[in-house]
Amino acid sequence: MTHTYDIVVLGGGTGGYVAAIRAAQLGKKVAVVERNKLGGTCLHKGCIPSKSFLRSAEVYATIKDSESYGVTAADVALNFAKVQERKGKIVGQIHQGVNYLMKKNKIDVFAGNGRIIGPSIFSPRSGSVSVEQPDGEIVTLVPDKLIIATGSRPRSLPGLSIDGVYVLTSDEALELEQLPQSIIIIGGGVIGVEWASMLSDFGVQVTIVEYADQLVPTEDADVSKELRRLFAKRGIKVLTGAKVLAETVVADGGAVSLQVEHKGETVSLTAEKALVSVGRQANVENIGLENTDVKIDKGVIRVNEHLQTGESHIYAIGDVIGGLQLAHVASHEGVAAVEHICGLKPEHRGSHLIPRCVYTRPEIASVGWTEEQAKSRGHEVKVGKVPFKPLGKALVYGENDGFVKVIADKKTNDILGVHMIGPHVTDHIGAAALAQLLDATPWEIGQLAFPHPTLSEILGEAMLAVDGHAINM
Repeated sequence: MTHTYDIVVLGGGTGGYVAAIRAAQLGKKVAVVERNKLGGTCLHKGCIPSKSFLRSAEVYATIKDSESYGVTAADVALNFAKVQERKGKIVGQIHQGVNYLMKKNKIDVFAGNGRIIGPSIFSPRSGSVSVEQPDGEIVTLVPDKLIIATGSRPRSLPGLSIDGVYVLTSDEALELEQLPQSIIIIGGGVIGVEWASMLSDFGVQVTIVEYADQLVPTEDADVSKELRRLFAKRGIKVLTGAKVLAETVVADGGAVSLQVEHKGETVSLTAEKALVSVGRQANVENIGLENTDVKIDKGVIRVNEHLQTGESHIYAIGDVIGGLQLAHVASHEGVAAVEHICGLKPEHRGSHLIPRCVYTRPEIASVGWTEEQAKSRGHEVKVGKVPFKPLGKALVYGENDGFVKVIADKKTNDILGVHMIGPHVTDHIGAAALAQLLDATPWEIGQLAFPHPTLSEILGEAMLAVDGHAINM
């Protein structure tokens, strides 16, 4: 059976289904091919389930500290089965919503494995998609334009075997029936530190092993130092500048043991489980790219500034093209690809202007260059940095660790970067990102009357602090 479409999207994750909705809004006949469930990694194995866990962990930690708020809570206990149940309900509700959006926008959804095929009797060029559906029926989708949005999966280290029982990725960790007493997290990037924060709050003994010299290596050095300090206060052990010897990772007798090269010595570590969190790799295999002129470079699909591949009618978006592997980036790219297909002129901005969030306790959020990056690009910088410690709302809230740091160009006064670590900062980074989008200066943002008492007013103080004019700090 053959169907023709204006646009076919291969992959129904966040980038894919958003692209499909935007295409439908612009009057295109659209189909989405998804081999698992609509919503992809973000909804089912990433953003949403992990944030549900993190929220449960935050509530548990708060209740255990309830005496400091004048509230006595006796017999506090964690029911991890209920934590899992809550996660499932949230994911299910959002999944139902995504399915509704497909029907509302009259988007055809084909469940099954999709493969790109070369020129055929249906089309003189590559880009059609053959879909093997669960019942064994094969349908062919012939689009005018194809968008590849096949996402990514957890990466491992060479020689390190993932057994899904003792040595896990985040995929398996999200399905745990019970928590381990101890865990070694291999990798201190975004996913690694989020799991470390969550599991520590759940009462698990956590050790992080990170190859780079700092946690969350892509973040500003000051933020990394603060996170490490606060992790240490919570009993999370951190080894940076440390290399896991993959061949030494052994699961035996209900535990995992491994060896790590750290500061010229070999350190032996043992825990009930190990979580491998060393990044993600693009899903470029088994989707038929060999039948096209689409090029792969360093494991990801190569695209131009319009998100076109080596064949101009085939686009690619999201994790499969590398860059910032974030759900909101994939969505943004999906919209941009569709608008380019439809003859519009979407604006292209640097990836450093995409806000980045880390949902540890406390949270981390940033946009723009780090101080080191700004200096390496030749900028003479001025910095404003103010702590949460004296902020009224932070004191009331009971979480006043962390700070906000603003980096600006000393000559032009342009905002180069904003870096936050503290309570709920992921909810406030959008304002900083908007400031950079509109080319605002720190002085201009500092003139806003931020509402008091709120956590948001620290951004205004940090902007004023760039020129030494902070009022309350």
